[in-house]
Formats: sequence, structure tokens, C-alpha cells
Amino acid sequence: MLTAILGVTGALIFGSADFLGGLASKRVSPLVATAVAALTGLVLLLVALPVIGGEFSSGAVLWGGLSGVSGAVAISLLYACLAIGPMSILSPLTAVVSAVVPLAVALIGGERLGSLGYWALGIALVAVVLVGFVPEKGAVRPSLRGILMAIGSGAAIGIFLVLIDLSPDDSGLAPLVMNRAVNGSIMLVTLGVLWVVGRRPRGGQETGGGGADAGASGADAGASVADVGGEADGGTVVVAVADRRAVVRAGIRFAIACGVVDAVANTLLLFGIRVGDLSVMSVLTALYPAGTILLAAIVLRERIAPVQWVGLVLALTAAGMLAVA
Repeated sequence: MLTAILGVTGALIFGSADFLGGLASKRVSPLVATAVAALTGLVLLLVALPVIGGEFSSGAVLWGGLSGVSGAVAISLLYACLAIGPMSILSPLTAVVSAVVPLAVALIGGERLGSLGYWALGIALVAVVLVGFVPEKGAVRPSLRGILMAIGSGAAIGIFLVLIDLSPDDSGLAPLVMNRAVNGSIMLVTLGVLWVVGRRPRGGQETGGGGADAGASGADAGASVADVGGEADGGTVVVAVADRRAVVRAGIRFAIACGVVDAVANTLLLFGIRVGDLSVMSVLTALYPAGTILLAAIVLRERIAPVQWVGLVLALTAAGMLAVA
């Protein structure tokens, strides 16, 4: 029963983290939001480490670090496939694969459930599809590239769960600390590389040419400001810049909140795997879209589709069955 409670609660909190991450990504770059969230989670876990405890054994460092790599791959592929679309197909596909991979590993590894438990897992997998399904008018058939990216993202999430499960039971928060440290480092390095590449002269021109281009751009910008000045006073430009800074600050705050919530969700996931079965936790965790759509309905007044309501009911049914299985 404790595993079911931790699994469902963790899924809802993971969904809340995704909701906050989505709000952050609308205001700053998704990569920046992810990096800030990862580093915030790392700080929170380091603060909690003396209280909860953690043993940095070779196993904890190895599996935790590898899970950080897997998490970075999962996030990158997830953003890429959702950008290609359609989300209504690729999002639930990612969630299902993220559940199937660790479920298969657990069952092959010898985990066994009663007949009620297997029925519950089946119902939960159906719920994952329905909860993550967002009906889109005129949705197009997904491309092979989008499907492969969704499968890759789901597999990477599943591998993350398997790697966390492989960490020693007495390692405490150590695997999660390593996960956040490696994940955050990868994101920072990626940001640094993109920043350097973005500053390089384009079109094979020398730095001088680049300066000429910059000068031309500056002239264009000056003309634009002049045009603006013809229609409004100079204070309009200042206000626009101030508004942009306010948007960025809001995005960073949302990213920080995302990192805090995500760290809590990962901690619940870790505890759930250690007190229960990987097969159960992997399927319940895949219900994370439920938290996102519920918050979107409450905060943003977005409508929950009937098919998603069915998915939510099935999810609660499956959780109840797993609690008594």
C-alpha cells in the first residue's frame, strides 16, 4: 500500500514539476530552465543530505551519475519530439515506453505480482495513454523521426528508473545527488557550447566581417529605435526592456520552483522503489501527466478532455488495486 501511495503522489508531483517547467520554458530557453531546475534540485538535496543521510559508495556514485546522463538524454529527446509533434500521440507514447522498459526489466529480473497486481498494471498502462492524450484538431500523422525520438525519450526515462533501482539500498540520497550534479553539469556545458558557437562569425567570415555585420545590425537597430521614437516616446523602449527582464526573472523563479518540486518527486520515487517493486513504481510514475493537466485546469483554466477524465479514473482504480494486491 505504501508503494502505491508513494507512486501516485510522486507522479502528481512530477506532473507539477513539468507544469512549472513549462511555465519557465515559455519565458526563458528550455535549456536554461532545465539547467536552473537541475542545479536548484542539487542544492535542495545537499541541504537535505545531512538530515536524510547518504552513503557515497562506488555503486551510488556510478548508478546515480549514469542516471544523470540518462535523464539529460531523456529531456533533450522529449523537447525535440514534442517540438516535431503531434503532442497528442508522442506524449503518451513517451510515457508508455517509460513505464514498459523498467517494467520489463523488473519482470525479467524476477519480480512477481499476484493476478490482481498484473490486472492493475494493465489498467494503469491504459490510464497512462488516456491521461497523456491531448486531442488536437487536424492532428497529422507523426513522422518516423518523431516516433523514434519519443521512444528514445521514454526508454531513457525508463533506464533512469532502472539505474536508480540498481543503487545500493543503504545509499540514501547519494544517487539523487549524483544524478542532479551530472545532469546540471551536462546542461551547463551544453549552454556554454551553444553560447560559444553563437558568438562565432557566421558564413566563414573573419572577425572584421562579423564586426561589419554587427555594425549593420546596429544601424538597423538604430533605425528601428528611430521609427519607434517617431511613434512613441523613448520611455516606451525602456519599458519594453524592463518588461522583458521581468519576464526572464519570472521564468527563473518558475525554474527554481520546478527544481524544488522535482527533487521532492525524485525523493519519493527513490523511497518507493526501495520499499516496493520497480514494476509498480515505474507504471505509477508514468502517470505524471495527470499532475500537469490537473494544475493546468486549476491554474490556467484549461479544459480536461473526456478521455483524460476516463484516464484519471482508471489511474485511481489501478492505484487502489495495487494498494491491496
